[in-house]
Amino acid sequence: MKAQPKGSHFIDGRYVDDAAGDPLEVIHPATGEIIARLNAATPAIVEAAIASAKIAQIAWARLRPLERGRVLRRAADLLRARNDEIARIETLDTGKPIQETLVADPASAADALEFLGGIVAGFNGEFVELGGAFGYTRREALGVTVGIGAWNYPIQGAGWKSAPALAMGNAMVFKPSENTPLSALALAEIYIEAGLPPGLFNVVQGFGAVGHALVSHPDVAKVSLTGSVPTGRKVLGLAGSLMKHATMELGGKSPLIVFDDADLENAVSGAMLGNFYSAGQVCSNGTRVFVQENLHDRFVERVTARAKTIRLGDPLDPDTQMGPVINKTQYDKIVGYIDIGRNEGATLACGGGAPKLQGFENGFFIEPTVFAHVRDDMRIAREEIFGPVMAVLSFRGEDEVVTRANDSEFGLSAGVFTRDMARAHRVIGEIKAGSCWINTYNVCPPELPFGGFKQSGIGRENALESLRHFSQVKAVYVETGDVVSPY
Repeated sequence: MKAQPKGSHFIDGRYVDDAAGDPLEVIHPATGEIIARLNAATPAIVEAAIASAKIAQIAWARLRPLERGRVLRRAADLLRARNDEIARIETLDTGKPIQETLVADPASAADALEFLGGIVAGFNGEFVELGGAFGYTRREALGVTVGIGAWNYPIQGAGWKSAPALAMGNAMVFKPSENTPLSALALAEIYIEAGLPPGLFNVVQGFGAVGHALVSHPDVAKVSLTGSVPTGRKVLGLAGSLMKHATMELGGKSPLIVFDDADLENAVSGAMLGNFYSAGQVCSNGTRVFVQENLHDRFVERVTARAKTIRLGDPLDPDTQMGPVINKTQYDKIVGYIDIGRNEGATLACGGGAPKLQGFENGFFIEPTVFAHVRDDMRIAREEIFGPVMAVLSFRGEDEVVTRANDSEFGLSAGVFTRDMARAHRVIGEIKAGSCWINTYNVCPPELPFGGFKQSGIGRENALESLRHFSQVKAVYVETGDVVSPY
């Protein structure tokens, strides 16, 4: 079950290491087994990564966008060709079931590379008529950028961040989460094979100190982070103090609203996807499930019955539907919130346990858990748990549920299930969230931007919005006549 890479870091087209770096052990969440040993980046590694990126970026930015996009599209094809291999790496690294990673992880990264690589040639500035003169704007690269990934979707995060950065002519130094450092190295290999010049996508490993060193480096123009709200505040504060561009894709406590005219099975399916996929470790999850009172009891009955059938087990077994959570820290946090829910008076409809599976006694498994009769003031309804814990709340009418749904510091996502499409669009129009769904949940195609309102973040990933966030605008005024001067 080993997954030892050729080196800890990938810089200037090759694997490098520095034994002086702090040890970084990679743990398989299903067994607690160490599957790889790496070293965190030393200051010398950080400097080497940024220096090579700075040099490579100059020539890369001068290429036609069509040429840059061609490299990204080749990389997308290679990602798909190596899908099974990278999916296995993701499963070992994250504990997510292989049935998920085979369809959702490398594939999502490949989609982003393909879409942005194909559309960047048509992403241009504007012509402005000014009478006897005219003006135009140019979209130009920022320079060296930094990507900091999360542990729940490692290869997706590396792809979503690097694709718009590279498409716009930037270089990127990417730091994966210390919990899931492996798949970004595979992406770095693929980029080189696809023809990306060395230095344009470098991977450095490490903990918070490495991220701080990257963001604070004077040659870095932008940081794109996926992480928790507290981490985002720290990184954004540092970037802002240095006048750097920043994209923050942070956490959420998103509402999923089910009206009583909704198709019950579809609504239950959406809630299941929005709470138990990836063992609930998805930032956009709809963990506050508001169900109209006439449908509430039937909804709880069906979601509970279906949750009880979810198969936990070996993530490498194709029949396993839910794996462990990422590590002991997260496991303890989730178990603690389940206890809080019980103590706050919510009804535990199903789950709540932490099973010890045969052969996986050291794994971090938690049962799919559903709480009913949850109140808005309960901590399980207000705080991000980031685990397989669903809170079901009852509501009476539309205005009431919109007000309650918006009563949160977060604003990442939201969903509405109803057959009344006028109401669906009306409610989504009132919800303060950046990524929303009607009659489905957690579908994230690269053609649509992804990101949040309020404390859930700043900026957007994917779609044309991501190209805007990895570029800066230059305005040019062109005079066609004589210059009139009073002097």
